Amino acid sequence: MRLLVSLFFLFFVSIGFSQSDTKPVVDSLFREDQFYVSISYNFLQNKPDNFSQYSFSTGLSAGFLRDFPISENRHWAIAPGIGYSFNDLKQNINFSSISNSTDTEIVKSRIILHYVDFPLELRWRNATPDSHKFWRIYGGFMASYLINGKFKYDGDLGSGTENINDLLNKFQYATYLTFGFNTWNAYIHYGLNPFFDKNKTTTENDVTTLKVGLMFYIL
Repeated sequence: MRLLVSLFFLFFVSIGFSQSDTKPVVDSLFREDQFYVSISYNFLQNKPDNFSQYSFSTGLSAGFLRDFPISENRHWAIAPGIGYSFNDLKQNINFSSISNSTDTEIVKSRIILHYVDFPLELRWRNATPDSHKFWRIYGGFMASYLINGKFKYDGDLGSGTENINDLLNKFQYATYLTFGFNTWNAYIHYGLNPFFDKNKTTTENDVTTLKVGLMFYIL
């Protein structure tokens, strides 16, 4: 009988320890939002008179940000990172506005740009260790290095693709703001310098971009 009682006691003690081991551990040193994906629309700013946008000028980006909390409750943080961005800028070019020809030549064109991005964010969020649903406001500065740039066109005189790396500024600089709750976050990105190098274009071209879209954070 004593042996049976001892076995029951050991059995219930082992169950108690196993249950305590399975309880979730609260991580007081949590980090937030270290992977990101965004989709946005490019509003072209400072367009030449002969330019007009058409269709959807897509902006896509994705990358990694290392979260470094700087307050005791971890509501404030800084986050440097690295990522990739793609921009497809679609516009009509009216050559009759810049030529003496009486013929009206409207050309549909696309400027396709690929960049490596280097964002740096200052972050506020009211996150807690046991919840991933919280409000956030993130502001940042981004430097982007050009990987490749192409100009695609289609008009009455033909179509084609040209590499325009030599005409573009190698670095783009921008400020941006992200704010929202849980999954859905508004994203605003304002370019600070023109796409084209003014010393390498025959006409003045100060086109910049304002991106408006959505940002999604993971982990």
